[in-house]
Amino acid sequence: MEQPLVIVDAERSDRGYWRDVWRYRGLFTFLAWRDLLVRYKQTFIGVAWAVIRPLLTIVVFSFFRYMFDTTIPLEDVIILVSVATIPWQLFATALGESSGSLVANSSLLTKVYFPRIIVPLSTIIVCLVDFLLSLLILAGVMIYFGEVPSSNIIFIPAFILLALLAAIGTGLFLAALNVKYRDFRYVVPFIIQLGLFISPIAISSTQVYESDYPDFVKNLYSLNPMVAVIDGFRWSLLDTPFIVNQTGLMLSLGMTFLMLIVGVWYFRRVESTFADII
Repeated sequence: MEQPLVIVDAERSDRGYWRDVWRYRGLFTFLAWRDLLVRYKQTFIGVAWAVIRPLLTIVVFSFFRYMFDTTIPLEDVIILVSVATIPWQLFATALGESSGSLVANSSLLTKVYFPRIIVPLSTIIVCLVDFLLSLLILAGVMIYFGEVPSSNIIFIPAFILLALLAAIGTGLFLAALNVKYRDFRYVVPFIIQLGLFISPIAISSTQVYESDYPDFVKNLYSLNPMVAVIDGFRWSLLDTPFIVNQTGLMLSLGMTFLMLIVGVWYFRRVESTFADII
């Protein structure tokens, strides 16, 4: 009996579209595996860079934090910065990889149709492998300084997921823009660099929320989705105060899901034009 012809159309309903994404899960696996091979097979710098980059960030931020505030013991500063750097690197790597994924795979997009969202989503796998490698640094720091994780460590996967959702939402939006406006590839590194300095890497959010800053400044600070992620990591591993400002927490979480919704919506809205303009 002849098999029916299945035609995948970019303009299908959302329910049909996500069904197609699941049907093409084999392509997702192939793209993720290809990226892993390119990154790690027969290379040293691929593995080393996943460790060197967060390590350099920890060293630099710990140095400057300690230089400007010597009231805190150096080992506490290093632990504070280390726990914040690892989730930040996950977010930054996922955002950078996903935002440029469509242009990097332009030849694939022009040959055959499949749900294009698979391409930026597949880059997340490589970022997770980098994240697992960078966890070795954090484990080494905590062991060296005798820091025992709190019982809240079971919540770590939730904050990893939160960081990925923030990266996926923003990455999808920028990936779609990057197809039409190629100069956005220069904007992404700036966004990542800016995010590094406005995230609580070298400081604690408690310092912000308990300061004399106006409420609108504190709320603006909380709009950064990585505030909730980094505070959550510290709470999970160091048993430090997490919900120091309930309004700030809700703003951070709300921005994460808003970015995800807007990113998916805009990506779906312009997806059918990718093959024509890429």
